[in-house]
Amino acid sequence: MKTLSLIVSIIVGAFLMYGTIDMPAWGDPDSPASTHVSPYYITHTEVDTATPNMVTSVLADYRGYDTLGETTVIFTAGMACILLLRRRGGRNKDRG
Repeated sequence: MKTLSLIVSIIVGAFLMYGTIDMPAWGDPDSPASTHVSPYYITHTEVDTATPNMVTSVLADYRGYDTLGETTVIFTAGMACILLLRRRGGRNKDRG
């Protein structure tokens, strides 16, 4: 069984590496994401979402519609920050 798992893993890995051959180079300004998607977000983000911060609008508004996970991650991170940074009333009275 271990041999079969190893063979399947090697085959899947080879297909994944083969699939990366057609990918554009890292940071290529002529890639499809840089020529079609990014300019739309840059020019329409404030009009479409009424949010001046481009990162927030992409994560919460544009990506939030197709993946609820993005919004859940941002909400969870915000709640974790609030819980970590909040003050507890009884604890600070003893110190001061």
